[in-house]
Amino acid sequence: MIRLITLLTTLLTLLSSAAAVSAPPLPDIKATGYLLVEFDTGRVLAAENADERLEPASLTKIMTAHIAFEEIKAGRISLDDEVVVSEKAWRMGGSRMFIEVNTSVTVRELLKGIIIQSGNDASVALAEHIAGSEEAFALLMNKEAAKLGMTNSNFVNASGYPADNFYVTAQDIAKVSKATIRDFPEFYEWYALRDYTYNDIKQNNRNRLLWLDTSVDGMKTGHTDAAGYCLVSSAVRDDMRLVAVVMGTDSDAARNEESRKLLNYGFRFFSKRTLLAGNTALQDARIWKGTVESLPVGISDDYYHVVSSDEADSASARITLTEPLIAPINAGDQIGEVSIISGEAVLAVLPLVALESVETGGLFKRLLDTIRLWF
Repeated sequence: MIRLITLLTTLLTLLSSAAAVSAPPLPDIKATGYLLVEFDTGRVLAAENADERLEPASLTKIMTAHIAFEEIKAGRISLDDEVVVSEKAWRMGGSRMFIEVNTSVTVRELLKGIIIQSGNDASVALAEHIAGSEEAFALLMNKEAAKLGMTNSNFVNASGYPADNFYVTAQDIAKVSKATIRDFPEFYEWYALRDYTYNDIKQNNRNRLLWLDTSVDGMKTGHTDAAGYCLVSSAVRDDMRLVAVVMGTDSDAARNEESRKLLNYGFRFFSKRTLLAGNTALQDARIWKGTVESLPVGISDDYYHVVSSDEADSASARITLTEPLIAPINAGDQIGEVSIISGEAVLAVLPLVALESVETGGLFKRLLDTIRLWF
């Protein structure tokens, strides 16, 4: 037997501090495709053509660096490895780190050249060091893309240099960006560096938002004639991180401006709130054949979600409690589910657990409850 109870007041009370006004329409974003997503929950706050296949340009280097981080973590390469620069890497055009053919460069230096200087030469040199050739490295990129759920991407090279059948989506680039931020915080810090000097040549980070917005700490620009001007940016305000992907704008200034619009919109009209508190009784459930007849139930950990102000009045929690509950029950045992609902959307389904342990009652108590359950 299942009992269904709707607890509207529980969640609405927790959301009562939300603003009374509705979130306004999205700003006009002048880009071929874009995406704004909250980092922890993965909630998409704004999107347009986010699953359209587009040329990645140097956004590709986010995946190139991510592969290197994975290789370092696995112990297959190290930051201090000396990489001999091939002629192919040295001859790369476009943005460069200015490494010299047949010289040795450390993996650490190459990674900074990729992340900060957007070096095409550094990307090829690192790809060859990891996989032997850039073509073999591209196979690793696509394998990692599949693991990350990047279902609409195909990588052909390590730099983002234009090539046939080379595409990503804003959605997919956000996935590898989030994975880097989540899994490699010690390396992600390099995306916030404003400049890097190699071979006595100082180059500034092309991500101008690092100067324009102090909350921005990454991530990567890209540009080719076909791809337009692209930018993946990430920022943290009030303990909430947003990742914005803007692709196909018409200038360096435009990619900065459109990214700022998205970030400001997200931080202004959305917030990360604790919707249900963990280890707090949502209700007292009837328990049978135990030393007590009442058992507090709830969720183990705080549940938070990103909500807009206009969602406050539509949020509710619904408990599905499995009955009858028969002692003994240990604290933490799952005894049902809690559904968090906003409008017609189910935000989450969480385990409902016992918050206390209840031991088996005496013989008379067990017999009495057995008779009661018959009726």
